[in-house]
Amino acid sequence: MEGTFEKVKGLLAAEDTLLLMNEINLGETYYILAKERGIEKAEYFINTILPSLSIKSVSNNFQDVLQAARIKAEYSIAYADCFAAATAIKAEASLVTGDPEFKKVQKIVEIDWM
Repeated sequence: MEGTFEKVKGLLAAEDTLLLMNEINLGETYYILAKERGIEKAEYFINTILPSLSIKSVSNNFQDVLQAARIKAEYSIAYADCFAAATAIKAEASLVTGDPEFKKVQKIVEIDWM
């Protein structure tokens, strides 16, 4: 686990790395924090911590929704994960994850495994 923490810390600190996170996955992060730690902590993350991180929020348009739906139909992974994959494909970026579910889509998107 510490290796994963160090990798994330390094990515967030790297000035030459653009980190992207789409609105669906930001909403999923909020939901998980709210469920596990409470609304107040989720609000603190969104309003205070997130703006201080080197993460660019990416809006989702209808074409992104359709791309995520195509991924869902073909690879049967969690819908929010389909948005992460679609965002990486659209941005021609690698998807950084430790979630083994993404093994199903590694032939269509480059995965940077943690």
